[in-house]
Amino acid sequence: MPTDQITIRGAREHNLKNVTLSIPRDRLVVFTGLSGSGKSSLAFDTIYAEGQRRYVESLSAYARQFLGQMEKPDVDVIEGLSPAISIDQKGTSKNPRSTVGTVTEVYDYLRLLYARVGHPHCPVCGREVRRQTVEQMADQVEKLPKGTRVMVLGPVVKDKKHDIQVVVDRIVVGPEQRTRLVDSVETAARLGGGSVIIAPVDAKAKDEIQMSQDYACPYDGTSVPEPEPRNFSFNSPHGACPTCTGIGSQLVVDGDLVVPDPSLSLKEGAIAAWSRSQFFYPSSSRP
Repeated sequence: MPTDQITIRGAREHNLKNVTLSIPRDRLVVFTGLSGSGKSSLAFDTIYAEGQRRYVESLSAYARQFLGQMEKPDVDVIEGLSPAISIDQKGTSKNPRSTVGTVTEVYDYLRLLYARVGHPHCPVCGREVRRQTVEQMADQVEKLPKGTRVMVLGPVVKDKKHDIQVVVDRIVVGPEQRTRLVDSVETAARLGGGSVIIAPVDAKAKDEIQMSQDYACPYDGTSVPEPEPRNFSFNSPHGACPTCTGIGSQLVVDGDLVVPDPSLSLKEGAIAAWSRSQFFYPSSSRP
């Protein structure tokens, strides 16, 4: 199969009559013809639909449930096709919130991708923030070498004058201690508001294992929201920059441009935006 072209055989979608053709890849290709001749049926309803369908099918079942899948077009064979993006015909818009991502609708898929697959990080220390169940915490402790002596701590006071941690249990790591370990971790999480510290005995503080049941950094307590698609939207208050409100730019007054020469008077044209031909200029400069 040639790798430098897209081969279509037997396309019968809508008003296409068993069309067979080859389209060169990595080239600008234009379909022209009278209205109703099948340009959109070939480009959008056949080529794009099949490319999008194949891409979605390659994803996991979990990811597919968040993405709409198009029906298989009426065509015998399409070879050499890559994942496709379509841009519908729309009127020219000067909306500052319109981007390549929003027009192509790739932006919506990227927001879903980041929300479902992304890993949050603490904005203060940069560490990855994970939400763990009690069972997952116990699994992490059991990864320590067998026979390691650890303390299960519940942090009740953090980032104050003193850090206060309640010693819930002292355990020797081993499979026979599983039930006891789970109970102790659950108690520590309840005391620590979801945070648990596992401190190996006779180890330095840096060897402590910090864990949390919430999307909160166990090291400095910074909470982050559970990732949602709206957190990655500049059109939503939850994701937009509070300074530019998602536009990406700000309108500000540059004093140097308004008054380029401070040594001039108003009558001499100190304010560049004013001109003698404007009606308000003479009245505003009267004594």
